[in-house]
Order: sequence, then structure tokens, then C-alpha cells
Amino acid sequence: MSSSALGKQPQDTTELSAHPPSGRPPKMALAARIALVVLLAAELMDILDQSVVLTALPAIQESTGAGPAAVQWLTTGYSLPIAIGLITGGRLGDIYGRRRILLIGTVAFTTASLLCGLAGGPGMLIGARILQGVAVALMIPQVLASLHVTFDGENRSKAFGLYGAVLSIANVLGPVMGGLLTEADLFRLSWRPIFLVNVPVGLAVFLLGRKFIPESSVRKADRLDLTGMLLSALAIVSILFPLTEGHTHHWPLWCFAMLATGVVTLGVFLHQQRRKQGNSPLVALSVFQAPQFRGGTAAQLIHGLLCGLFFMTWTLYLQRGLGMSPFHAALAFVLLSLGELAGATIAAKSGGRFARRLPQTGVLITLAAMAGYALQAHTAAGGLTLVAMTAPVVLIGFGLGMVSGPLADMTLAKVPHADAGSASGLFNTAMHLGIALGTALTALVFFALTGGSPEAGLNRDGFITVLWWVVGLLALMWTLLFFLPKRANTQVD
Repeated sequence: MSSSALGKQPQDTTELSAHPPSGRPPKMALAARIALVVLLAAELMDILDQSVVLTALPAIQESTGAGPAAVQWLTTGYSLPIAIGLITGGRLGDIYGRRRILLIGTVAFTTASLLCGLAGGPGMLIGARILQGVAVALMIPQVLASLHVTFDGENRSKAFGLYGAVLSIANVLGPVMGGLLTEADLFRLSWRPIFLVNVPVGLAVFLLGRKFIPESSVRKADRLDLTGMLLSALAIVSILFPLTEGHTHHWPLWCFAMLATGVVTLGVFLHQQRRKQGNSPLVALSVFQAPQFRGGTAAQLIHGLLCGLFFMTWTLYLQRGLGMSPFHAALAFVLLSLGELAGATIAAKSGGRFARRLPQTGVLITLAAMAGYALQAHTAAGGLTLVAMTAPVVLIGFGLGMVSGPLADMTLAKVPHADAGSASGLFNTAMHLGIALGTALTALVFFALTGGSPEAGLNRDGFITVLWWVVGLLALMWTLLFFLPKRANTQVD
């Protein structure tokens, strides 16, 4: 990290040189290490709160009197504003400074977490969760964009590898932390500490981020495209909301009407953005000229789709198909996440040396493990135990762990720094859209076979069908990864 970056200049950030005169890759300076830790802590805090609430839902429902619809909105109210606001949040960072928007989002998130912890009823809790989601939409794009513009060479690849490792940790830590804090009943606060713990963490992120994260922004992007912002938000909510809620309401006519509205609005948005190019657009369409951004974003969409399809049905398979208790089902998720962490650690230590071969290898490992798991589930039927499935489950996680960090790194590598926030918002939006599509696809692939029945055999058969769909999606994802660079550290100058 350059001295100008550490001096928090208000505009362009100067990067580390990937290969200094000595020919050796530079060591990461202490200030850069602290900045990296702060950025990853912000990401961890954001991702944790997507899942930390799940294991606390029964306690929340009991103490607040929340009904089924309110309980559902405790998760939807968090995730929907994130998906809607990611593109705008990324562009705000480009215009007004990525560190500044990250810190504003951190303050809003910390305040919302405090309000969640103090909520006396479901209405206030849902409102605070929506505010959390808005804050996260501001924060997440700045993390990826700041990593992109701050680090270079092997330091960049290691930073993105650690980013992937943090995602892996958050996946398992959220439900576990939610359960432990609720069960501990600290100061007789029941579920409230799952939100209140964000307050000291958020303060630390704000104070350390203000001191150590370098500022970066774009001088030419002097205003926000409000029309584009409204059109993108309308398009995304019109597509995501019916995909998320359609199965719950048995796909009424209004779901298809909203989807049609979303597709039409998306077309209007793209037309408006083409006319705005060169005049502060919300999305710089030029980023799609790089094949690795197009292919990487498409691969991220497929990644989200297969995750949305797999994880929901896996939970039902473990508990309904195999008769596991919630505790033992949670252990299966821990096994997968440990494998994911191991894969992400390898990605971080590789320093980007293997370029696209690393995530492609990870996808192939996951594909083989999924196929093996499908054959095992079919052969063992209802007699499959947690111990017996350990190998394929760990390998599934291991392969996925090799994908997330390198995929983000190489997808954004050719993006100009001026468009880093916008591109990061698009990349993250692809994941959220994919998850919504995958969740909607469960109606066709899984619930069409089970009919929502708790009967074990139907749930096993439905899940085996899902696994073969996931195998096909992984094959498609592997193909899309050929758009990524085949040589290491091919990023924008």
C-alpha cells in the first residue's frame, strides 16, 4: 500500500506494485494488514447476520409474539434490501468514496443492530432488520471494491483468498453463534445478544476503518443516476420478490405479473443505461466488454443458483429423508463448512499462481463429490448416517471453498478502478439473483416430487433428483470459468 493510500487521500488510491525492482513479490505492510482485517471483519459481520437469526427464530417468536408472516420477514426483510441496493451502493462508493460509504453503512448497521436488540415487538424488529439490509447494501460492494483497488499481485490474490475463507467461516458460524448466544441467555436477554454483539464490532470497524482503510473514488463520477437507481430497484424487486415468495403462495397470477413487469423494467433500465454512458451512468456497461467479467459474473449467477437449490433441499433431506435431529443436521453443515474453509485456505495460500485452473479444479471436485453423494444416497436409502456421508460432504465444501475467492478476484481483475464499486455491486447482485432462482427452482425439481409431504422416501428421491441437477449446473459453471484468465495476476494496470 502506498504512502498516499495510507495518508487517506480523497481520490485515487495507488496500489502496491506486484513486482518491485528486486523481482520479489512485496510483503504486505502492517497498515495494509490492518485494513484487510477491518474489511474482512465488515464482510463477516454482514454475512453472519443473514443466518444468525435462523436458530433464534423460535425464541424470537415466543418473546415477541411474532406470527408466521412476521417470522418470514425477519429474513426476507434483511435479504431483499441487500439485493435491491447492491448496484446503487457500489456506485455510491465510486462517487463519494468507498471508505466513506463503508463507514456510513457501518454506522447504520451498528445502529440498526442496537435497535434489533432493543425491539419490544415484531414490527420494530422487522423495521430494524430492513435497515440492516439497507446498510449491508452500502457496505458489501465497498469491501470487494476496496480489495480490488488497494492490493496488487500476490497480495491481491491472498486478500481475495482470505475473503473466500471469511465467507466459509460465516456460513457455519452464523447458525452456531445464534444458537449458542440464545441458549446462553446472557444477562437474561435471550436472543437479543445475537444483534447486540454487532455494536462493539461495528464500532471497532468504524474506528479502525477510518484510520487504516485508504480512500478511493472517481473524480468524473460527480452525481448519482437517480433514474437508473429507481429502474434497477424496481426491476430487481419485481423479479426477486415473486421468486422468493411464489412457492409459499402456490404461484398465484400476481407472481407471474410481477416477473413480467420486472423483465420489461430491466429492458427499460438497460436502454436507459446505454443512453447514459459517458454521463455518469449507474452501471458502466463497458465492464462487460471484458470476457472474464461476463463469464465470471455468469458463473457467480450459476454458483448462487446451485446453492439456492442445494442447501434448502439438503436441510429437508437430512431431517425428513434421514430422520436426523436439527442438531445432527447442523453437524452436517459444519462438516461441509470445514471442508469449505480448507479449500478457501488453499486458495488464499496459492497467491493466484494457478489462475482459472484453481476454481475449475474446485468445481470438478464438487461435481465428483455431488455425483458420489447422489449414488451413496440412492444405494443407502434411509440408512445413510452422518459418519458415512462425511467424505462426500467435506469434499463438496472443499471444492466450493476453492471457488469463491479466486472467482471474485479474476472476475474483477480487468475492471477499471473507476468502476470498481459498480462492478462489485453487479457481481454480488448476480449471487443474490442466483439464490432466488435456485430457491424458486426447488418448486419444480424437489417439491413437485414430494408435494411438501414429510414422507421419508419422497424426500430422499426428491433430493437425489436435485443432486443431479446440481451436477449439471456445476458442469455449466466449469465451462463458464474458461472465460477467466489462464495466466496469473492478469489484472488492470
